Amino acid sequence: MKKSCIVAALLFAAPTLLAQVKSTPGPDDVPKPVPGEVSFAGAKCPDIARYLNVRSAGGASSNPDGTRIAFITSITGQPQLWVVDMRRGAGWPHQITFGESVTFAEWSPAGDWIAYGTDRGGNEREGYYLISLDGTRERELLPPSESFRAWGGFSDDGKRAAYASTAPGKDDFDIYVVDVASGKSELVLRGEGGLYPAGWRPDGKGLLLSKTRGEDANDVFYLDLQTKKRETIFQPKAAAAYDAFTWTPDGSGFYLVSNEDRDFQGLAFYDFAKRALRWIETPPRDVETVRLSHDGKLLAWTENANGFSELHIRNLTAGTDNKAPAPRGVISAMRWAPRANRLLLRFTSPEIPGDVWVLDAEASQLVRATQSARAGLDPRSFIAPEAVSFPSHDGETIHGLLYMPHAASAESRPPVILAVHGGPTAQARPTFNAVNQYLLARGYAILDLNFRGSTGYGKRFARLDNQRLRPNAVKDMQAAVEWLRSRPVDASRVAVMGGSYGGYMTFAALATLPDTFKAGVGLVGVSNWITALQGASPQLKASDRLEYGNIDDPADREFFKEISPLTHVDRVKAPLMVVHGANDPRDPVSEADQFVRAIRERNGEVEYLRFPDEGHGVRKLTNRIILYRRVAAFLERTLGPGVTRCAE
Repeated sequence: MKKSCIVAALLFAAPTLLAQVKSTPGPDDVPKPVPGEVSFAGAKCPDIARYLNVRSAGGASSNPDGTRIAFITSITGQPQLWVVDMRRGAGWPHQITFGESVTFAEWSPAGDWIAYGTDRGGNEREGYYLISLDGTRERELLPPSESFRAWGGFSDDGKRAAYASTAPGKDDFDIYVVDVASGKSELVLRGEGGLYPAGWRPDGKGLLLSKTRGEDANDVFYLDLQTKKRETIFQPKAAAAYDAFTWTPDGSGFYLVSNEDRDFQGLAFYDFAKRALRWIETPPRDVETVRLSHDGKLLAWTENANGFSELHIRNLTAGTDNKAPAPRGVISAMRWAPRANRLLLRFTSPEIPGDVWVLDAEASQLVRATQSARAGLDPRSFIAPEAVSFPSHDGETIHGLLYMPHAASAESRPPVILAVHGGPTAQARPTFNAVNQYLLARGYAILDLNFRGSTGYGKRFARLDNQRLRPNAVKDMQAAVEWLRSRPVDASRVAVMGGSYGGYMTFAALATLPDTFKAGVGLVGVSNWITALQGASPQLKASDRLEYGNIDDPADREFFKEISPLTHVDRVKAPLMVVHGANDPRDPVSEADQFVRAIRERNGEVEYLRFPDEGHGVRKLTNRIILYRRVAAFLERTLGPGVTRCAE
């Protein structure tokens, strides 16, 4: 008995012992392929491979009359472009791209081409391509390069498209218009910072442009394409957000959502001739997006109601609001067909992995366009959350979604994973998350935290972590663990896990709250704010100064050093798993390298998964299976098993 205990102790100590001689990064940090078996359907604790094989569809765009839908799905193992014909008896969806991961798609209003983008291994430097709806004809519109780009959409006649692009090695985005037939691009405006096309005027004579002003705000300009003159439309003294621009057919104005002089985003109309803004709807919650039908008769918008989406459709001719049937969940995308009153909607919820519906607005008929596979999982096993809130250290109310495993009870209290989202200007919402459902099935509770700085709770709340206020968001994690002690969970066993900004929050939690968490899993996170801001992609640099501060300012630089997890790495006690893609253009992989190296030099316990063919996240199915099997094993070893007995 003693011998077996000694062997077990040595196995658990192995990472610490190896760290004394292991170089970082080293060969062992590159994940190795694993067998691709999928557990039997109906297993009590299905393998992560089954959850990751749950499919979803998004990025939908339609042909002019809305009868054919192009969408993106990862059914092949990485995002590819598919087309489905909505006409009765027209056949199954068919795949039309087969190369690198597709990043976006848009059907031309002319109906002849579908534009799509791809990058190389997640480096976010896109090339643009055109493909026919049957996939038999394809051509390059703009080859990939070392430039960062942002697609700006087709003109209403489909003859041109707009995009923003940096020069190689530069940070400023310039505005271009490309002729679709010839592929010739024209520079129409030299830009500065994060300047992007935001909407074509219907007659094709001008573009709305959006310029980043921090992570949650922007300024808006109008570019006359004939004179090349730029006019300021919105540039208030107090930064505000303006989004979802949708022009009237005659070009007299456009609808939008904004929080100018308001805490929550409202629905407004901008009269272009009078240069005047008029509010249409100002509910005590965010209006998230708005779209006007091609004939200008139907106005659709969504509102964020405690994380769930509410769809509204107004008949502007009759002045009446139509009933808008929709599943309960989150509408993550919405657009009208270019020449028909058919509204494309993407719904997701804890029970719906994410699919595309088409709403015939005049008939109030909703038809599901895609039927993504659930990989043999019983949808009744999926768990929906409870919306919760609690006070933080300073009395500020913090929000979140609490998921409890089926096997939890007063006698069987589950360990908890504190999930922290990226952004930070994002929101934990009740969508389908394959990894969350997998961990819930294994008996872990999950608190998906909306710490200060999150969206969905007003402009004031979203800015509570800006610049020198940033450490308060870390304190919200400590308040969350304290609140969990009042819930039927085991608050002595809490791990923190997050990606991107959530990766930083994970590192910061373990470095500054060393006695609060039992373990951490940090994906593509920041460990040193100075090096991260220096190496960030141009899109991020455009907003970083307002969101974080200026690393060239000595006082700011000292502050960044103080809040960097690397500065306090000697305080890290809990075991940590670090995940990063070698091609990450947003948070350079050196952020992970230096943090892992520092922990190993101090004989800390750290596992490192450094994917050579990924960027800011893990896209490929094979890599995701490797990753989350390792995550599950790591959590079981460091946090202990969940309340579900997985042995058959």
